[in-house]
Amino acid sequence: MVTTHDWSDDLDTHHLALVRENAAVYGAGGLRHMILEVLAYANDEAEARCSVGLAVVSMTDDGTVTIADDGRGTDTRLDQHGKAVRKPVMATRDIRFFDVADGPTLPDGLPRRGMSTVAALSSVLVHENRRSNGTWTQTYRYGIPDAALHALPRAPRTGTVVTFRPDARIGGPTRLMSGDARAFPWLRLEMRDRG
Repeated sequence: MVTTHDWSDDLDTHHLALVRENAAVYGAGGLRHMILEVLAYANDEAEARCSVGLAVVSMTDDGTVTIADDGRGTDTRLDQHGKAVRKPVMATRDIRFFDVADGPTLPDGLPRRGMSTVAALSSVLVHENRRSNGTWTQTYRYGIPDAALHALPRAPRTGTVVTFRPDARIGGPTRLMSGDARAFPWLRLEMRDRG
């Protein structure tokens, strides 16, 4: 049953192109909004576990952002051939949020649209998920995967790490505002500048 993403297709090039072609709409709110989109998923994950989670937001001078949380990691399953398949959150639309009428808004007052908008508007995005049964990574350029999901040595803790660099066309706020953390009651946020 499809609840957030359609697992039958791990890449929706039409959706990603739509987001890129309308960067002024989907990139409104700038880097701040992109960070909020990622944090909303971490908050959902912590709420599902009924436990306040930790999300660490790190920024570098070149505009690269890394958001690491201590959740369960992005859902990853083995197909009938034993190949790892991850929920396609980066390259397909989130059916709960993308262009739905009266959908939820994020702390900046803009609609929540899903992680695929962050991927589609990033020159590079690396998604690492650390599950109890393994760790995998995948790199995307404007939402298109560079290669297949790649297994890594199992991490000591579960969680998700998303590192992205927004396209140069994305303007707007580049930092979270002081009240943004209150919108994520299931997260404890830590901010770090890495120079």
